[in-house]
Amino acid sequence: MTTILSVIISYMIEKRIPVIAVVGATFIAVFGGLAIYFNNKIFFFMKPTFINGIFAAALVYTKFFQKKLVLKNIFETVKISDDGWSKVTNHWIYFFIFLGILNEIIWRTQTEAFWVSFKVFGIVPISLVFTALQVYMIRKHKYD
Repeated sequence: MTTILSVIISYMIEKRIPVIAVVGATFIAVFGGLAIYFNNKIFFFMKPTFINGIFAAALVYTKFFQKKLVLKNIFETVKISDDGWSKVTNHWIYFFIFLGILNEIIWRTQTEAFWVSFKVFGIVPISLVFTALQVYMIRKHKYD
């Protein structure tokens, strides 16, 4: 419900719907529906792995097969060189793969309670630290 609300608020403020929010909302609906339909919590556990895998695959596809730096288009107000965008894109590809693997390890080896705590109190700080570290790369390749 909060994801849908965030998409609506984003549309009201920016007059556009963010692609990442739509992908997230879609995965939540699909995996939540599968979990309810099959009465199996595994779909909840696997959702983060699939989302991170899709994001990594999308960045790989656009960078290496379409020869486009999609993050440059998404963050158009950030002015850095194409070399910088290429490196930032690589970092995000590795990060999404890392998060997917980490999620698989945690949900398959730990208790459900630990996995839930990890999702809330582990993934968020890890993501914030990773994003903050990207500022160095952006500053290094910034132009006016």
